[in-house]
Amino acid sequence: MKFLDLCKVYIRSGGGGSGCVSFRREKFIEFGGPDGGDGGKGGSVWAEAVEGLNTLIDFRYQQHFFAKSGQPGMGSQRTGKTGDDIVLKVPVGTEILDEDEETVIADLTTVGQRVLLAKGGNGGWGNLQFKSSTNRAPSRANSGQEGVERTIWLRLKLIADAGLVGLPNAGKSTFLASVSNARPKIADYPFTTLVPNLGVVGIDGHEFVMADIPGLIEGASEGAGLGTQFLAHVERCAVLLHLVDGTSETVAEDYQTIVTELEAYAEELGDKPRITALTKIDALDPETLEERFAELASVVDGEVFAISGVSNQGMPDVLRRLYAQILEGRVVVEDEAPWQP
Repeated sequence: MKFLDLCKVYIRSGGGGSGCVSFRREKFIEFGGPDGGDGGKGGSVWAEAVEGLNTLIDFRYQQHFFAKSGQPGMGSQRTGKTGDDIVLKVPVGTEILDEDEETVIADLTTVGQRVLLAKGGNGGWGNLQFKSSTNRAPSRANSGQEGVERTIWLRLKLIADAGLVGLPNAGKSTFLASVSNARPKIADYPFTTLVPNLGVVGIDGHEFVMADIPGLIEGASEGAGLGTQFLAHVERCAVLLHLVDGTSETVAEDYQTIVTELEAYAEELGDKPRITALTKIDALDPETLEERFAELASVVDGEVFAISGVSNQGMPDVLRRLYAQILEGRVVVEDEAPWQP
């Protein structure tokens, strides 16, 4: 299944049915009168967050969603049938944006959450509604209200507790494969990961969701490499795990490159809790490891871990630290409203 996190959709609600002009005509009944029914209401367009989806790929093959219009009213005071609604089923974490791609219409963050995108038009009144003491035989009816047509954007932001960031080949996919049941593609060339991957991580009987984000490079905020097209997926994370390749001879510069790109994308990302780890330590001799660990620690404001996704060195300590930070973030969310991008 392909991954798609941004798509354009065209929607239109159904128009209301027209009212009916009709008069009662029955044999042996002296008095007739108006009996035209109202038109049916048009169908509406809704969006609903559902379980079991983690991509918007379904909207690549169908971009137009038009609800049915209501049926016209009929004689004998019969109201027209209401048009059927249309429900766009989207993954949890989907943002619905207006056509300008900036105005947020809704943010669906919980299963079952619904939002009305286009309301169906009301049906027109039949001539029975216009009957009065001074107008006993009205011969007019209303036409139905037109439906609403609009263009929207669906943007998926994966909901994960922790996000992995770092330069290409920093060991993010190896880390995720080592600690979860996710099986991302792993190879020895840059940009192996082209789409985000999710995995459920377990530590000391607790579980949390981790997202592996495709690697950033210098100038990503200006469109270099894969750019920042996937950084939206870490906006909801409680903590970021910044992995720095221990086999690189410029670990301090590598660290600063990612920090700069995160801050250039959004100030809130730069302020997010971040844990730093030096990876691939199984490939380093003790002297080199000590030297590069010290170099990285000198530029990091906080604790630095040394880990290996292959030999599992230092992995439990990092996971415990991540989970502790996630719990701390959840307490903050309960106390005050969470930041919304």
